[in-house]
Amino acid sequence: MATGQTESKGGVANPGALHGGRLAAKALRERGVTHLFTLSGGHLFSLYDGCREEGIEVVDVRHEQAAAFAAEGWAKATRTPGVCALTAGPGVTNGVSAMASAAQNGTPIVVLGGRAAEGRWGSGSLQEIDHLPFVSPLVKSAETVKDPSEIAAATVRALDLAAAAPTGPTFLDYPLDVVFMDADAEVPPAPARGGEAADGIERAAELLAGAERPAIMAGTGLYWAGAEDQLRELSERHGIPVYLNGMGRGCIPADHPNAFSRTRGMGLGEADVAIVVGVPLDFRLGFGAAVGADAKLIRVDVEPNRLERNRVADADLVGDVAATLAALSAAAGPADRSGWIARLRAAEDEKRAAEAADRSDDRSPLHPMRLYEELGSVLERDAIVIGDGGDFVSYAGRVIETFEPGTWMDPGPFGCLGAGPGQAIGAACARPGRQVCLLLGDGAFGFSGLEFDTMVRHDLPIVGVMGNNGIWALEKNPMEYLYGYSIAAELQPETPYEQIIEALGGHGELVREPAELRPALERAFASGKPALVNVLTDPGVIYPRRAVLA
Repeated sequence: MATGQTESKGGVANPGALHGGRLAAKALRERGVTHLFTLSGGHLFSLYDGCREEGIEVVDVRHEQAAAFAAEGWAKATRTPGVCALTAGPGVTNGVSAMASAAQNGTPIVVLGGRAAEGRWGSGSLQEIDHLPFVSPLVKSAETVKDPSEIAAATVRALDLAAAAPTGPTFLDYPLDVVFMDADAEVPPAPARGGEAADGIERAAELLAGAERPAIMAGTGLYWAGAEDQLRELSERHGIPVYLNGMGRGCIPADHPNAFSRTRGMGLGEADVAIVVGVPLDFRLGFGAAVGADAKLIRVDVEPNRLERNRVADADLVGDVAATLAALSAAAGPADRSGWIARLRAAEDEKRAAEAADRSDDRSPLHPMRLYEELGSVLERDAIVIGDGGDFVSYAGRVIETFEPGTWMDPGPFGCLGAGPGQAIGAACARPGRQVCLLLGDGAFGFSGLEFDTMVRHDLPIVGVMGNNGIWALEKNPMEYLYGYSIAAELQPETPYEQIIEALGGHGELVREPAELRPALERAFASGKPALVNVLTDPGVIYPRRAVLA
């Protein structure tokens, strides 16, 4: 009997029946999924066979965490669900940190799990554990499919829910025996998308109309809503400066006259009305204290405020973000706030000028700012940049310029190191032909550095740029400030990580002097291979930050 066919009780073949893995893959394909990220596991063989038949590319990594982060990288680059498959037991538990990260980032990923056979459940099969109790708090939905005829519907249900606002991760697992069974099932149609503007527009428009110094802080929720055009129109029509964080970076180009980055403390602190779009008032905004105490706060998001202990908005606009921004822009009359913009621009220019000495610093080992000065001259306008590290990536978040949505990625508020290589893999698969630049601290490299093997095997020319200072700087410097000493904060100095990449089949460069950097970067991007430029940076340079207390 042909693969994918089954016999009815009467002995007649049913040509419409497919095995469970094929049903799952068919459902993925009909929702537009083209790539599945995974690490090989026997519980997933049926799914792999289905993907092969349906033309879905299977990208295998070296650790399940990287598979889930690759799904997140795909989603961040495309604003469509990224999909990974993790084998039963330790495969799923290895992906839990990535699920938690996706939950805090609102990233639409679908995690498909293998599972021990349902028919022998409770007998102690290999890797037998119920995943749902420990993944459920991290995802929008968690489900086990126990009937092969339900596999297609459950699979698209997980995809559709991940993509529905507010976006986020979902989980679905298939017991080994169930996913190998045959069934005949149709894939349900995709749901309609879109939403309505929030209630309360009139109150918010009144606040905005009376503002002399409004400011916008927009972030990841704006990106997932696809509301960058509405944000730009609101900013331009009403003369409002814009600050961006998270996945909001690039939603207004860095060279737009209303785009600011260095003056966020001034812009939000002196604002009389602050419009916060898709950004939680968490530690990144001083739990709300970053906005001046006397300012009126307009909050725009697709879901109610979950941080109820922090600052409460004067106008809380909960609804479709794009429609809400458009309605707010139309309801408030345009105003000339050129004086406010000019004052911020002068301060912005002054702060940028103050960086010139660090950007041209000739020290060896290098100052991170010198590294980013040289990197900025090599990156193309649509390059995708992924940050994975502590102090080193903190500098990047401050100075790397982004010009298009979906071109900056980092771990987000969960702060999970090791996320970078997986996200870079997903982004490179999603955007072939683009520069993909992975910024790594030497500490972060230790979490998932062997994913460069994945990049080599799948011919993904990702260029890693490492700031190698031989310490856990994010921990060493604050601990020494508090106690006068540090513990568990030292790494081996000047480790030749580039040689590891060369041994894996990639391109490696070591940079000790500032003059060596740009040629090394140019060779790495021109190599057409996965590459690592290992830049020795000065451990004595401490990223300036304010202590944030709970």
